[in-house]
Amino acid sequence: MAHVSNLIGADIEAYLTQHQHKSLLRFITCGSVDDGKSTLIGRLLYDSKMIFEDQLAALEADSKKLGTQGGELDLALLVDGLAAEREQGITIDVAYRFFSTDRRKFIVADTRGHEQYTRDMVTGASTADLAVILVDARKGVLTQTRRHSYLVQLMGIRHAVLAVNKMDLVNWSRETFDAIVADYRGFAEQIGLKSVLAIPLSGLTGDNVTAKSAQTPWYDGPALMEHLETVEIDETRRVGGPFRMPVQWVNRPNADFRGFAGQIVSGSVKPGDPIRIAPSGKLSAVDRIVTKDGDLALAIAGQSVTLTLKDEIDCSRGDVIAPAGDAPESSDQFETTLIWMSEEPALPGRPYWLKIGARTVSASITEIKHKINVNTLEELAAKVLDLNEIAVCNISLDQPIAFDPYEANADMGGFILIDRTSNATAGAGLIHFALRRAQNVHWQSLDVTRTARAEIKTQKPAVLWFTGLSGAGKSTIANLVEKKLHSLGKHTVLLDGDNVRHGLNRDLGFTDADRVENIRRVAEVAKLMTDAGLIVLVSFISPFRAERDMARRMMASGEFYEVFVDTPLAEAEKRDVKGLYKKARAGQLKNFTGVDSPYEAPENPEIRIDTTKLDAATAAALIVDKLT
Repeated sequence: MAHVSNLIGADIEAYLTQHQHKSLLRFITCGSVDDGKSTLIGRLLYDSKMIFEDQLAALEADSKKLGTQGGELDLALLVDGLAAEREQGITIDVAYRFFSTDRRKFIVADTRGHEQYTRDMVTGASTADLAVILVDARKGVLTQTRRHSYLVQLMGIRHAVLAVNKMDLVNWSRETFDAIVADYRGFAEQIGLKSVLAIPLSGLTGDNVTAKSAQTPWYDGPALMEHLETVEIDETRRVGGPFRMPVQWVNRPNADFRGFAGQIVSGSVKPGDPIRIAPSGKLSAVDRIVTKDGDLALAIAGQSVTLTLKDEIDCSRGDVIAPAGDAPESSDQFETTLIWMSEEPALPGRPYWLKIGARTVSASITEIKHKINVNTLEELAAKVLDLNEIAVCNISLDQPIAFDPYEANADMGGFILIDRTSNATAGAGLIHFALRRAQNVHWQSLDVTRTARAEIKTQKPAVLWFTGLSGAGKSTIANLVEKKLHSLGKHTVLLDGDNVRHGLNRDLGFTDADRVENIRRVAEVAKLMTDAGLIVLVSFISPFRAERDMARRMMASGEFYEVFVDTPLAEAEKRDVKGLYKKARAGQLKNFTGVDSPYEAPENPEIRIDTTKLDAATAAALIVDKLT
């Protein structure tokens, strides 16, 4: 829906032409809870004549029943459409609204103010040109105000408006406004947020929203709408950058056509341009630019097209087509800024899916360099990241990806981390640069292969991964299994959790983060030993499915056997040979699995040993039979 215009009735074609060629401003409203974001957007829609008569009638009825303005129009209800939002009078979901004026089109995202929903603000900010940061004049600059402002700067939004709202509730006090602006500008300078316009307004009454208010004769700046209509949008920035097109789909309708479809995220391309496929480095040239309406002589940023190449080269979904002489970098290790969005903490070493453009790869955080206190901008040490925390981290991938630094190209440098279990978005990241070690370290070709090493031992490499609660009997059974395999002439090695913690992992504690790293190291050792042709027995509690799955993926297909030593907690506690459960129950031993730290039982183990029904010797014989 567009704004009301006299051209609609007089010359609809002229109106549509005018509307088509108007510039588009994407902006977000953000701030703390109940700063008036929804009311402000409602005011913009109302004053822009963007509400149909039936919508207005429904708004009047809803305002009487559900509104917070004593029966008067509650403009926040135009955006807060969920029943729970109307009951609580706050936004609990992101709302996107379109509106327009004679001068410009707008898409606005109304983001939630709650701290636990900062992820929604990041989502809205990822495509925004401008941010309207609201402050309640009665409360001043709050922690969430600072957090959102820091994210605005971090996400590369070039323009910001400090909307000091609810000025009518402080009697339009210039002193209050000046104090808030001074406080905010000091913080903005610290974080590098330069283009900030401060406006005193009231979303409820409409003062300084669409027109200058008589209530603020001391304010000589523009009204909010005037600024939104005139603020500069750098629409040529993306077009002027180097050509980048992530491949979303290999278009192969028949044997005579093979094209690569995607959206151009920066630059331009024309037939005949030499190109390079990243990260593979394959060279070719553009043959045709194909669209539904025919071939193009030129395609620019923002257009979705299909490119055909002059050579048959390998190019798949997730690859990037770029100029031959100005291709993006490729790497599998990066320094990044990570914004954590999950209630489950980010643990170094834990595997996640990383999605950048159309490419999805396995990734893990290798190091949290420091997290950032958004109030003081202090850099703090951290082992894990909790909800809404922002940190500088190193990330490692299982394969190289093509990228540009986020600062240079947001589409090529922004990514999300996805929880492998729930498929929920866990974090958003901005790539700074590739780590030099990723470029300096290469795979060395070896003449003696893992197959040759296994053949000389006349056995197939394997990993028997024993998992279960402390006291379940893992080490006892694993020891008996190794004795039986040894008697059969098999070459084995047993990695026991307690023994490994005396050496390789002696620096690790028992927090969730340390447990993840404990298993990561052991899995790497187990992989090296299978490369040597050995049968590896690993006896670790390994409480988390994600890390056991990570270990499984590191091994060759068919070589990983998850052995679940299934002993009920009560039975394991009854045995308590080492006295650990007793100490944990007394509070003398923290982070003990089964007591104050979780154990995630395997869902589909290759072997399940019920120790309430089988003794250790019988269990060992069953495992050996399964393996041989």
